[in-house]
Amino acid sequence: MHTENNRLRPAAFLDRDGVLIKDTGYAFQVDDLHVLPGVADTLKELQKRGFLLIVISNQAGVARGYFSEDDVKIFHQELSKQIEASSGAKIDAFYYCPHHPQGTVKSYAIECDCRKPGTALLKEAARAFHIDWEKSFFVGDRSSDIECAINARIRGFQIFSDQYVMHENPHANIKALSDVLAYLP
Repeated sequence: MHTENNRLRPAAFLDRDGVLIKDTGYAFQVDDLHVLPGVADTLKELQKRGFLLIVISNQAGVARGYFSEDDVKIFHQELSKQIEASSGAKIDAFYYCPHHPQGTVKSYAIECDCRKPGTALLKEAARAFHIDWEKSFFVGDRSSDIECAINARIRGFQIFSDQYVMHENPHANIKALSDVLAYLP
């Protein structure tokens, strides 16, 4: 998975629900997958500008017993397929945290650093790709996404949401993923 010639590339770290797809709450069935307007074209533009496309997602539904890790992987494969079919953009990697401290599945009911705002998933991505951290950023719709960006020392863009509290210190508040393009070279 390393990039050619080991050159550094910036990463667009992207939350899944509420950023790439409609947040329907614990989505895992392909029928619940609704890519948000403009997302596929924005991902294509980010790729043209040299950004790796890396999805970072908390999937507490695994710990709560709502669905399995296999369900998450199938859902991600379908999301990737739909985006590529729509715009030609290819998501470079999906990383997700299946844990939640109040989970009902004992093996997943733990405190961990991979659950945002922890940065373990970003560090895992760094081991797989040569990431230029100074040019990388995170887009999310929750305060925990922005905290993750702050903890990783990268810019964090928060998408306005009626569902979640806005973080007090995002790099910028945006209305949709496409708005991030105005802040990038």
